[in-house]
Amino acid sequence: MIPRRLQEGIRPLLGAMRDLTPIVLVIFFFQEVVLQQPVPNLERMFFGLVLVLIGLAFFVRGLEIGLFPVGESMAHSFVRKGNAAWLLLFAFLLGFSTTVAEPALIAIAGKAADIAAQASMIDATPEAMASYALGLRLTVALSVGIAILLGVLRILFNWPLHYCIITGYCVVVGMTAISPDEIIGIAYDSGGVTTSTITVPMVTALGVGLASSIQGRNPIVDGFGLIAFASLLPMIFVMLYGIWLLS
Repeated sequence: MIPRRLQEGIRPLLGAMRDLTPIVLVIFFFQEVVLQQPVPNLERMFFGLVLVLIGLAFFVRGLEIGLFPVGESMAHSFVRKGNAAWLLLFAFLLGFSTTVAEPALIAIAGKAADIAAQASMIDATPEAMASYALGLRLTVALSVGIAILLGVLRILFNWPLHYCIITGYCVVVGMTAISPDEIIGIAYDSGGVTTSTITVPMVTALGVGLASSIQGRNPIVDGFGLIAFASLLPMIFVMLYGIWLLS
């Protein structure tokens, strides 16, 4: 009989192994069968996979025992406190702070600055490129903060999620028609890089905790959907940023 604590320690490792297995199989299949070449640096690749496996297992376990309970407990506390202003401020700062330092966003902003300089959208000086990248990061972070704030308002006022999302994408389509071509692709990608490994669990826990604490709300129906706002608004804000920058 395996002790309970040992089972709890093994379970994240098995889950991480299950998640990584399809990726490994795809890589080996195309490397050996399609390309018919040996896998380069097999030992280093195996060592890296072991590190990823351990890191992913620790990360998932950390979400379960740390971020999810904290997010839900804070949501319950805000509802008991009965101060909507503090709740909305927390929602905005949560979205902003978890996005502005997101590594994926930093990488996208840096690459966008390089391409913008090559396309003569901005000066090719390091200062101009750094300013463009920082402006893009702050724009996305601001949009995510506002998105989480709007998502919390949706839960509080019981706005139908599908109407909000449909309206938002109608705005995206309208903005696409009037935005510079050079910014549209960046704007669409910005909607994806905001769903980071920290933002998603914290925001989801916040939404579920709020919906569980407010009478008449269903955690399944009303608790989810905040991430949809976090993916939608950056597209609109980045296109506005591009219109302002190139006007």
